[in-house]
Amino acid sequence: MKMKQASFSFLLFLLISSFYSTTTLAQAPAASPKSPAKPSPSVPSLPQSPSSDSSDSSSDDIIRILRKAKSFSVLIRLLKTTQLINQINSELITTKSGGLTIFAPADSAFSQLKAGFLNSLDDNQKIELLQFHVLPNYVSSSNFDSLTNPVRTLAGDNPTRLQFNVTAYGNSVNISTGVTNTTVTGVVYSDKQLAIYQVDKVLLPLDFFQPKPPAPAPAIAEAPKADKDASSSGDDGKVGTAKHSSDAISLKNIGRRTFVSLAVAAVVAVAGM
Repeated sequence: MKMKQASFSFLLFLLISSFYSTTTLAQAPAASPKSPAKPSPSVPSLPQSPSSDSSDSSSDDIIRILRKAKSFSVLIRLLKTTQLINQINSELITTKSGGLTIFAPADSAFSQLKAGFLNSLDDNQKIELLQFHVLPNYVSSSNFDSLTNPVRTLAGDNPTRLQFNVTAYGNSVNISTGVTNTTVTGVVYSDKQLAIYQVDKVLLPLDFFQPKPPAPAPAIAEAPKADKDASSSGDDGKVGTAKHSSDAISLKNIGRRTFVSLAVAAVVAVAGM
């Protein structure tokens, strides 16, 4: 009897142990397979600004792109007041355009200028300043090393007055104008036609700080020559003298004739007596 009870207890123990092991295994979460590690980029890119996403932007509306970035209010105002934005937008939509690259100084860059500098510029100088920040072709962030110095801008390519040199090494892009040295600090916008890069300083051309060539002297009317006037006055004097002389000769001749006539008349009267 005792042996049967022991066997029954042992079987019951095995059943309970088996049930507990099955329940525990069913409740245990399945191990998830490990996801493959993402490859790290070999070449880091320039920092992207909040407006660098081109999914909802249009390359022909630069003002909207800059306004979305929220740090280019001074640049926006200058583009509007000089109306240069119209020229830039029109160049972007032309079929022959090779695109544009804009280096956009942030408001903090303009605040570094000497007080009153912008107000000291006339309208033509403000246009030249903005044109100096625009390249007439599209340059991607990985293609700066293909540029040839001095780089041509919309302001021109005079190497002595409009220097614009770009040096790219690694992840850094440096710009030198002979007055300003700055770096590209981020990408504001980029597609296949338009690229806008943020710079931490306003790009100042040498043209603003070199003496201007002297303006041509105005033409001066030639004064009448003295000898000509003298000769004219001398001729007038001679003519007058000659006239007076001829008048005197005429009177003298008349006087002689009158005297001769009176003398003849006196002789005839004496003879008749």
